[in-house]
Amino acid sequence: MSSKKSSKLDLLVRVRYSNPLPAPPCPPKLLKIKTEPLRYARPEFLNGLANETPLPMIVDAECGMPLDLGKWECLWEDNGDDLSLNPDPHNLPKLDPRDAALLFDPSSSTGVYATNGSSRAGSSSHASTPLANVTWLRKTEYISREGVQRSAMSEQKHVVSAPVDVSRNAQLRDIEASFAACNENFSLETLQHPNKPNVTAVESFPFLPDADIWANQYDLFRFSERPGDRPIEVDDPRLDCAILRPMKTEHDSFLAFYLTQDDESALSFKETRFGQAPYEVPENEEETTFHFVRDYETVKVEQEVPNEFLLVLSDGDPPITIEDLDLEQKQTRRDKGAYYKNIERKMHLKKKRVNIYDQYDDKWEIIRVLHAPLSAEEETEREEALAEVADPNYLNTREDADADGEVDDIAEENDISGMRPNAAIDIVSES
Repeated sequence: MSSKKSSKLDLLVRVRYSNPLPAPPCPPKLLKIKTEPLRYARPEFLNGLANETPLPMIVDAECGMPLDLGKWECLWEDNGDDLSLNPDPHNLPKLDPRDAALLFDPSSSTGVYATNGSSRAGSSSHASTPLANVTWLRKTEYISREGVQRSAMSEQKHVVSAPVDVSRNAQLRDIEASFAACNENFSLETLQHPNKPNVTAVESFPFLPDADIWANQYDLFRFSERPGDRPIEVDDPRLDCAILRPMKTEHDSFLAFYLTQDDESALSFKETRFGQAPYEVPENEEETTFHFVRDYETVKVEQEVPNEFLLVLSDGDPPITIEDLDLEQKQTRRDKGAYYKNIERKMHLKKKRVNIYDQYDDKWEIIRVLHAPLSAEEETEREEALAEVADPNYLNTREDADADGEVDDIAEENDISGMRPNAAIDIVSES
């Protein structure tokens, strides 16, 4: 014998159209909430209805208020007295008491009323009256939050801000004082890591700009996967000397990626680069051939990278006799310090799909690279960039240059960075 029970929800109502109800004009019943009858006699009571009611008005060119300019003779005479239009602010005419109500500021009246019927724009005697605390109508977290907000509003903090001296002498004085505080009272034992209390400092380095590479521009490239054709666990020395060349089609801009054919060519190229002094051209150099690998498109480009740097920790050059050094060697010697250089841009790259219909302006399949001396223009540009850290009067001269209307030159986009000192290239185009 089986029994079947069926139930029907008779009170199920499906809401198809939202019909929000307006706030009640009077307090709900069974709640003791003080209601001020005077608020019904104020014009602010009808502000909500007035704002929601469209008023079709057709007015003339003078907006229903004709103005007869013939009553002011100062508008038409040469030496007329304009006190009737522009009264003296220190000797204003007496205001009619009937016009005093026109000086009322409408912005001070919000016209917003709470749902319990109490006016927020009421008289000053009732404005400071707190709302009734009806706990059974609110959740506990709302009650605690409201108490915190009320306590924060009740506390009035009086902060007396002293005038700050921003003159040049005051800035120089404060900078010198900061150096004294860091050098005289500095101790490694007092340093604490912000997140790791067990980590202690063992050595300190002066933080200085790297004058050796300051004239160069460095970009940070991040690939979605490892470039080249080798797996990630296999070492690839060719990646240290790769070439990224800007490319452009009719509707797109991307980067062409070039690598050497074998590891021996890359190692020989790097040995030639780092075996010479900076900006010195090797003699009888053999050209290095770079082959096209694939194209990469830029997913994201960050033009300003304020918190990433190239950092080199140096213990300083070994001590030698000062008499054995000439002036140039004294200037190029390094002291102990942490030398930094800022990163200009940061780019995220991913592989670009091959499209046979793309029309390249100048596609190169092979690039042959040789080092070449800097030209006069490049020498001038390098000296201007290096003056930022080498010239003590750089800021003063730059202010003078900006005042004269000089504009810094923008570097060419087609320069191939990462080669030291400079590179002469031969191109073999696609056949």
